[in-house]
Amino acid sequence: MTSAFYKAIQGRRSIFGLSKASPISDERLQEVIELAVKNAPSAFNSQTGRIVVLLKEQHDTFWQLALINALEQTAVERIAATTARFHGFAAGYGTVLFFENNEVMDSFQEKFPKLKDQFPIWSQQGAGMLQYVIWTVLEHEGYGASLQHYYPELSEELRAAWHIEPHWQLIAQMPFGEPTAEPREKDIVPVEQRVFIIK
Repeated sequence: MTSAFYKAIQGRRSIFGLSKASPISDERLQEVIELAVKNAPSAFNSQTGRIVVLLKEQHDTFWQLALINALEQTAVERIAATTARFHGFAAGYGTVLFFENNEVMDSFQEKFPKLKDQFPIWSQQGAGMLQYVIWTVLEHEGYGASLQHYYPELSEELRAAWHIEPHWQLIAQMPFGEPTAEPREKDIVPVEQRVFIIK
């Protein structure tokens, strides 16, 4: 398995050492993000995922807000470590914000009432696939990235500036940048315990 696709799958790991350099142009970044969004699968082709990509100062602003929010809930002995962690995220070039459009999901629940309880599950499954596709695309283009889950309160001014609709729910963030560190060692459960081919 030596194709670029397989290399990207194997290379996609959590990278916490990031710089504000970018291996590709912003135009290319937009192109590959849009490619990923258009081709990620979703239940009933519902396409509930919404993506906001913050670059440079906008990226810094998000992580400043996220740090303030996190420190309000952090024990005193963890403040230094938490601050260093968030500074690491902010050290990158940009952040992908992942949202789910609950208004779209609600419309599918109304259209298919017998499946109402399944759509939130399918929404999260679609979100996970979209996150994975974008993460792998970023790896392929030479970025390092990681997936985070912080939920700072965004002002109405920021929501308007970032085109975030009221019915969009923030579910994850992916800070990215040119990598400055190798990924940590990863323990992998033996594949024989996880994959079973039945003939």
